[in-house]
Amino acid sequence: MAVSTKQELELIRESVRALCTKFPESYWRETDERNAYPEEFIQALTKEGWLSVLIPEEYGGAGLGMVEACAILEEINRSGGNSGAGHAQMYTMGAVLRHGNEEQKLRYLPKVATGELRLQAFGITEPTAGSDTTSIETTAELKGDRYIVNGQKIWTSRAEYSDLMLLLARTTPKDQVKKKTDGLSLFLLDMKDQQHNITIRPINTMINHATTEVFFENVEIPVENLIGEEGKGFRYVLSGMNAERILIASESVGDGYYFVDKSVQYANERVVFNRPIGQNQGVQFPIAQAYMDIEAARLMRDKAAEMFDTGGNCAAEANMAKYLASEAAWKAANAAMSTFGGYGFATEYNIERKFREARLFIVAPITNNLVVSYVGQHVLGLPRSF
Repeated sequence: MAVSTKQELELIRESVRALCTKFPESYWRETDERNAYPEEFIQALTKEGWLSVLIPEEYGGAGLGMVEACAILEEINRSGGNSGAGHAQMYTMGAVLRHGNEEQKLRYLPKVATGELRLQAFGITEPTAGSDTTSIETTAELKGDRYIVNGQKIWTSRAEYSDLMLLLARTTPKDQVKKKTDGLSLFLLDMKDQQHNITIRPINTMINHATTEVFFENVEIPVENLIGEEGKGFRYVLSGMNAERILIASESVGDGYYFVDKSVQYANERVVFNRPIGQNQGVQFPIAQAYMDIEAARLMRDKAAEMFDTGGNCAAEANMAKYLASEAAWKAANAAMSTFGGYGFATEYNIERKFREARLFIVAPITNNLVVSYVGQHVLGLPRSF
């Protein structure tokens, strides 16, 4: 993995910012109003290679690290965009890279890098299981040289716009395993090949996140699309969660800076009672406090990313970064809404859109309550609460 110097990292940031100028806030506002997928933006990101930075050079990627990936997503969100439309491609391919065999890597990663194939969908959560992943009920039964999948997933974002899905399914009944984390297997599902056996239903939500519920009826997956060993899929999923947490933290950091930037500009320009409203401490202090929280969260994000790149165990840091960044962004979002007052609710100012988007990461991809529980149990050594 190549390591960028400070100058190279800043060049990456400048290049991403330049790309984002081609997709101003009006683009994102209109996309949000139409509840549409930002296809043009994702194509531009892919063409410039930003979504393939974590793919090694031998498989067609840039061979860069988590630090660089974080900078990319942060700048997209700070510009007023929403990198959630493409972020999964950065971390879902990690399961193939870390646990797939060489044939799988050669078959899929180069095409993911060029955009010929999109790996944007991650099928893990189910309606009855929620965050209790070991209780999922979607089954994959081996019959000959294929697994037959039946079941349902929910909150599977971008399934409509992805060619491949990383799918976690039960290959051994829960009552037949010694450990509750056993018996789950991870697959690469070619959704286009099995589209007649897959039903995708969009879920209308308060943000434009292209999330869906997916139903599988006798879906066939060739045995060569099993990632790693059968029954070990849960640990493969866990190994990718650190990357997911760190990248999500980066989006929240970007959101936080976006709100601060907008608030500072508006508070300096908006004049009421013959003085800029930013002169009032009631306006100024919440913005300054949010900025300090974002700066602190960024430091934890940076630490987690650097540990990830050097192969360290960054589970605690990744979780804490996600928690701190999402909470800081939400604090900044509320400060921005208060700063803009009534105009914050007007769609043309874009604050209300970003306000809605920022709230997501307090509950997704993992609720912050579970992060606190993780820190309490695994970092501080407190008794397990569930």
